[in-house]
Amino acid sequence: MTYRAGRHFLQLPGPTNVPDRILRAMDRAVIDHRGPEFGRMTLEVLEGLRPVFGTSAPVFVFASSGSGAWEAALVNTLSPGDRVCVFDQGFFADRWAGVAQRMGLEVERLPGDWRRGADPAALEAHLTADRERQVSAVLVVHNETSTGVTSDIAALRDTMDRCDHPALLMVDAVSSLAAMAVARDAWRADVVIAGSQKGLMLPPGLSFNAVSDLALAANETAALPRAYWDWTEMARFNEAGYFPSTPATTLLYGLAESLTMLEEEGLEAVFRRHARHAHATRLALDAWDLVNHCADPERYSSAGTTVLVPEGTDANRLRRVILERFDMSLGGGLGPLKGRVFRIGHLGDFNDLMLAGTLSGVEMGLEVAGVPHRPGGVHAALTYLAHEAGAEGRPARG
Repeated sequence: MTYRAGRHFLQLPGPTNVPDRILRAMDRAVIDHRGPEFGRMTLEVLEGLRPVFGTSAPVFVFASSGSGAWEAALVNTLSPGDRVCVFDQGFFADRWAGVAQRMGLEVERLPGDWRRGADPAALEAHLTADRERQVSAVLVVHNETSTGVTSDIAALRDTMDRCDHPALLMVDAVSSLAAMAVARDAWRADVVIAGSQKGLMLPPGLSFNAVSDLALAANETAALPRAYWDWTEMARFNEAGYFPSTPATTLLYGLAESLTMLEEEGLEAVFRRHARHAHATRLALDAWDLVNHCADPERYSSAGTTVLVPEGTDANRLRRVILERFDMSLGGGLGPLKGRVFRIGHLGDFNDLMLAGTLSGVEMGLEVAGVPHRPGGVHAALTYLAHEAGAEGRPARG
């Protein structure tokens, strides 16, 4: 292989760039995962996760990808043959539905539009028709990584309350946690699921379940088989700061540092920074005359932007050109969006100059690949960034 000078730009909507502070925190010897030092660290981490999830309830940590957290949520609360409804809102919602089916659950898919958020009206119609209250859980993705579309979880919870339906509400916040406000308590969500490799700025390998009292009560009667994913065992060991099985020690070192960094910046400042970079990216799209895949401005994602390419253009070829010429990785289209979109990640450890480099790579790639566009997207984004308050809240001029 030929050496390429400079750094590679990893601008996927996850995994994200791992900051040096976290890399250094992880670069230390493994300690006894049954010893007192480890127990103290785990208790601090478990407590530090609660404000990030917007909860006072327990947060369980597993050594797995986010897909494992999907499975953990299901097997700890449901029984074979239980009915769950899932919104048809994107690739990862569809994947979660597939996990539920393989677990022996009956999946009911609510019709949706991949360019818009989950529809409370569709949920209301479905739950109103469920007069025998046979639906056991509602599964929804807060920020659908494949589409760049968010959903209004509070509105869905209000809909369930209005229907007086006892179903559990399970929310995938894998790509929204620590990039947008996640509020398990305010949402009254029963399980909120997340992973380490996005807003938490860690490598892949940790997943999370933040759970309600109602979910813990359901755990007592759930009959799906579980061993590794068992919340009961996890809670028993977590009480003293330990895990039932060997934990991902070095990732927990990194998680402790990540939580410190989020606390230092302040969660509200973190959310403002993400929203600001997302807005600058959308200004670039408008200037390029490209179309945001999200068709509802109220549901724009702060974590990533999914861009439709003009008819007759291959988004994967554009991504290949950008990788080969400018050493930058962008996300590709998933499922039916393959070849039709590219995805820009702007989450995690990310600042104005990193966004400037990212958008410059996209604009150069559009030119080299011959994708129809207007020039000037980078200029539009930089003008906004220069004249608007930065992440610290200070104006950049004056």
